[in-house]
Amino acid sequence: MRVPSRFKRLKRSSTVESAGNPDAHRRAKLVGWHAQPSRRRVACGARTWSTRCAATRTRDTCFTLPRTRLHGSRPQRKEAFMSTASAAGIDPAEWKRRCDLAACYRLVAMHGWDDLIFTHISARVPGSDHHFLINPYGMMFEEITASSLVKVDPAGNKVDDSPYPVNRAGFIIHSAVHAAREDVQCVLHTHTRAGVAVSAQRGGVRAVSQQSTFVLPSLAYHDYEGVALRDDEKPRLQADLGGATFLMLRNHGLLTVGPTIADAFLAMYLFETACQIQLAAQSGGELIEIPPEIVATSAEAAAVQTGGLGGAFVWPALLRKLERRGGGYQC
Repeated sequence: MRVPSRFKRLKRSSTVESAGNPDAHRRAKLVGWHAQPSRRRVACGARTWSTRCAATRTRDTCFTLPRTRLHGSRPQRKEAFMSTASAAGIDPAEWKRRCDLAACYRLVAMHGWDDLIFTHISARVPGSDHHFLINPYGMMFEEITASSLVKVDPAGNKVDDSPYPVNRAGFIIHSAVHAAREDVQCVLHTHTRAGVAVSAQRGGVRAVSQQSTFVLPSLAYHDYEGVALRDDEKPRLQADLGGATFLMLRNHGLLTVGPTIADAFLAMYLFETACQIQLAAQSGGELIEIPPEIVATSAEAAAVQTGGLGGAFVWPALLRKLERRGGGYQC
C-alpha cells in the first residue's frame, strides 16, 4: 500500500504486541500513520496565515483548521468563516475588543440564547468618541467574527464600510445605555423563552435560587412600549436602568450591562439561569423563597467565589471551550 506523502509514520515504542499477529500488525500499521497537515496560506481580510497546526497560533487571525485522519478515510475539514472586512490598520485595543465581542456572540449562540438574527450585543470602542460595535444585522450569531462587527457613532451612522445594516431597535436600546452609563463597556440583550416568560410575570424574578440572589440586588424593570424604534423611549429606558446591572424588559426579554464583556456575559448567565430555575420550580408546587437578609449578602459572596475578578475569572475557560468547538471568531 502506497502511503501519501502528507502522512508520516510514527515510531512505535514496541513491536512485541504485533509480532506474530497479522491482525494486530495491520491495526498498528493503520494507527501508526498520522496525518501531517499541509502548509496552507489562508487570507482573512488583509491578513494571511501560514500554519501547520492550530496550536501554533500566536496572533488573532482566521484559518482553516487541519484535521488528522486514517489513510483511506474522507478528509474532515472545518472552514472558518471568512469576513470580507480587513483587520489591517485597526488599533490593537479595538481589535482585542472586537475579538472578545465576537466570542461573546458565539457563546450566546452556543448556550442557545440567540433569536435568529434579532437580538444584539454591543461594546464600546476603546478611546473613541462614543463609538460602539454591534452585530451586522443579517448575520447569525454563530457566524459573527471580529472584523464583521459594525462600528457606529452615537447618531447611528456606520463608521466603517460594512455592507450590513444595523438593527434599528438594537441601536435605540444600546445607544441609550452607552450614553447614560459611562461605566458600561458592554450591553447584552436576549429574547430567550425563559427570560420573556418571567418578564411577563407580575412578580418578576423571585428569590427561589442561589442564582437569583446574585441578580435581585441590582435588578431593574422597564415596561414594554412596543418594538424599540423611537428615540423618545431612550430617556425612560435610561431612567429605569439607573445604576443597575440587570434590566428586565417587560414582555420582551433580558438585558445586562458590565464594565467588561466578560462581566456582561456572566451577568446574563446568572439572569437566564435564575429565570429557567424559577419556571421549573413554579411547575412543581409551592415555592420556598430565600430570606431578604441572605439575598443582601450575595454581592460579597460572589466576590469571594471569583476572587474579586468577576467575569474575568471564567472568561478564559469560556474561550477555551470555543476553541475546542472550532474557534473561527478571531478574524
